[in-house]
Amino acid sequence: MNYAIEFGPVPTLPVAESNKVFPVGRIYCVGRNYAEHAREMGHDPDREPPFFFMKPADAVVPNGATIPFPRATRDLHHEIEMVVAIGRGGADIPVEKALDHVFGYGVGLDMTRRDLQGEAKKMGRPWEMGKAFDNSAPCTALKPAAMAGHPAQGAIWLKVNGKIAQKGDLSEMIWNVPETISCLSRLITLRAGDLIMSGTPAGVGPVKPGDRLEGHVDGVGDLTISYAK
Repeated sequence: MNYAIEFGPVPTLPVAESNKVFPVGRIYCVGRNYAEHAREMGHDPDREPPFFFMKPADAVVPNGATIPFPRATRDLHHEIEMVVAIGRGGADIPVEKALDHVFGYGVGLDMTRRDLQGEAKKMGRPWEMGKAFDNSAPCTALKPAAMAGHPAQGAIWLKVNGKIAQKGDLSEMIWNVPETISCLSRLITLRAGDLIMSGTPAGVGPVKPGDRLEGHVDGVGDLTISYAK
C-alpha cells in the first residue's frame, strides 16, 4: 500500500502458546455489565438494553508493561474485564450463533480518567476522553476458544499493590457474552479483529503513579501492569 503519509503498524496482541498475533481493529466496551458495579456507580442494574463505548485500537498495552501515568487526570481508575476477541464478523447475529464468532479471550483493563468522565457527564457531553486515551486498554495474550472454551463462570479479580480491590464472577454479568455479541451486532457490523471488553465487577477505584496492578480471570489468564512513578 502506497500511503500518502508515514503510518504506524497495525496494533496487535499475541496469541497464547503461538508465534501468531491477533490484529486489533476496534475496541468496544460494555458499560455497567455487573449488577454491583452498576449500583456503586449509582444506577439500577435491571436488564435495560446494554450500552457501548469505544477505545482506539492503539490503546492496547501488552502484558507486563510499565506505562506512564496518563496526562490530564487526578483520578485514574482501574476496571478489570474479560476481553472477547472476534474472529469472524457479522451483523444481526443470533444469540445461539454468537459464540461461533469468537476467536478467543483475554484479561484486560478499562482504565478510566474518572474525573474527566464525571465532568463530561455533568455537562451532558460525550465522555470519550475519560475512556479513550493513550495506553487505556492493557490486555494479555489472547487464549483461543479452542484452548479456553467459552468461560461463563469463574473468578475475576484485580489486586492493586498486592491487595484485592475488585472481585466477582463471570456468571454475575447482566448480559452474558453471547447476548452482548448479539446486541452489539444489531447496532454495527462486527469485524474480525474487534475486541469486546465485557464489563467490570464492583470495586473500581483509584490508581496512583508507582502502583502495580495484577488481574485474573479463571481459565483465561493473568495480567500484570505497572505505572511509572
